Amino acid sequence: MAIDMNTDYQRPPAELVDRFRTLASSTVGNVLDDLGIDGIILNLKPVVFGTRIVGPAYTVKEISGVRGTFSAAEFGLGAVIDTARSGDVVVIDNAGQQVSTWGGIASLAARNKGVGGLIVDGGVRDADEINEFGFPVFSRHVVPLSGKTRVKVIATGGVVKIDGVRVSAGDIIVADSTGIVCVPLAKAEEIAARAEKLDQDDRRAIEEINKGLDFTTALSKFPKL
Repeated sequence: MAIDMNTDYQRPPAELVDRFRTLASSTVGNVLDDLGIDGIILNLKPVVFGTRIVGPAYTVKEISGVRGTFSAAEFGLGAVIDTARSGDVVVIDNAGQQVSTWGGIASLAARNKGVGGLIVDGGVRDADEINEFGFPVFSRHVVPLSGKTRVKVIATGGVVKIDGVRVSAGDIIVADSTGIVCVPLAKAEEIAARAEKLDQDDRRAIEEINKGLDFTTALSKFPKL
């Protein structure tokens, strides 16, 4: 079965994505909570702390089996990197499987192409190389077990589930050392505006606390902190 490659989906304007670049995942998460949007991904962690991802999701659906289930040619990762656009965040749904679907060389190739980062509900390997190459990766597992003949890419550019959260191609991903949030494209303008207001309140609170304001008063003055 060939990969169902879809690159013809709605993408956010670059200026809309840029509005999220200085916003923390926790700030965006507060807005998602307030709006009742299920977009907070809890159980994936950065491979290297201090890295940050902001960009449109390029979604990938995989299936896994025991060693020898698939041919090495069916792995399909090359096609994913080849079709990802500069700035994209590759978002891979491998149903949380404890097997690597991405490593150091893939990170180097993706970084050199301008891919913005990787989110994997599954496993990656070569953490030291990923660190060396400076490519932002968030995953459920870090394992040495190869995905070749165990993992197959079946589709790109559709809807996937990451830690139970629905992610559609073109949604905006924000990830930092705190965690990952998915901003549905249809609500991104509203979420950006609300998060920017919260971010301004955060900055004002920091300034006032530095000037001597106590935390209890800060909480009453900025109740959304």
